[in-house]
Amino acid sequence: MKRGGIFAGVLAAASTFAGAAFAAENETLGQPTPRAIDLQPAATGVMQDIHDFHAFILPIVVAISVFVLALLLWVMVRYNRRANPTPRKFTHNMLVEVIWTIVPVLILVVIAWKSFPLIFKEEQIPPNAELTLKVTGNSWFWNYEYPDLHVTLTQNPLTEDEVNQWNAAHPNEQPKVYLLATNNVLYVPSDTTVRVLITSNDVIHSFAVPAFGIKEDAIQGRVNDTWFRVDSHLTGPGSHTYYGECSELCGVNHSFMPIEVRSVPRAEFYQWVVAQGGTIPGQQPAAPAAPGAAAPAAATTPTR
Repeated sequence: MKRGGIFAGVLAAASTFAGAAFAAENETLGQPTPRAIDLQPAATGVMQDIHDFHAFILPIVVAISVFVLALLLWVMVRYNRRANPTPRKFTHNMLVEVIWTIVPVLILVVIAWKSFPLIFKEEQIPPNAELTLKVTGNSWFWNYEYPDLHVTLTQNPLTEDEVNQWNAAHPNEQPKVYLLATNNVLYVPSDTTVRVLITSNDVIHSFAVPAFGIKEDAIQGRVNDTWFRVDSHLTGPGSHTYYGECSELCGVNHSFMPIEVRSVPRAEFYQWVVAQGGTIPGQQPAAPAAPGAAAPAAATTPTR
């Protein structure tokens, strides 16, 4: 038992140190990092809570795994045929059965105590959502719409040559990532609660952005909803790009259905809305002409 426990402890310690070393490399916001095994840095409060839950439950999982491994090694050494040629014959042990029933129940209660509020927070749309974003999955691209801002766009992946050309032309900006970069970046304002309505035009897709802590199925004939709020206290000031992908097997080009989102300050977001031909919230429409005033001249089209 002592040897098994030492061996298991060494393995657990090695895994912990290796994970810390690789996790230190995962410093890039919103995108996967080579050789990193930790979660992406959180961009929202929900994802930060997921980080905290992960940190809470990982020691429990490691402790249970090490304990079970030690028991298995002890049983293999202590009760094999050579060490125990005459096995004992008994049907049960009341104390052991009570322990292995009560202890797992208590562990599950502790996990539920931490996980249920997080699930509720993920599923409950805040009543003070300031923007609504509609996401529609297609085979194999995404449609986005801000219905209140009259902005729509379609998102398709860039080819490898297009990604290389863009990176060469923008050396001072965060480089785009092949198989994740898209032709139209979806802009979202930071420090703003955004409600997301998700549906599909054909098969089942899944809208997932890991740094936001969101993953919701897009189903034809049904509208699912989720929400996010990019927190500048977590991400730092300025603009940041985040990547996601369709996370539901949806056909031959499933792996070529990326999501590219850029969080920007609200003023820059409104500039993007205007550039897309949209309307800024609270913007007043043009005043109607006064009675009797001459109407503006209509544009004429030359005839042939």
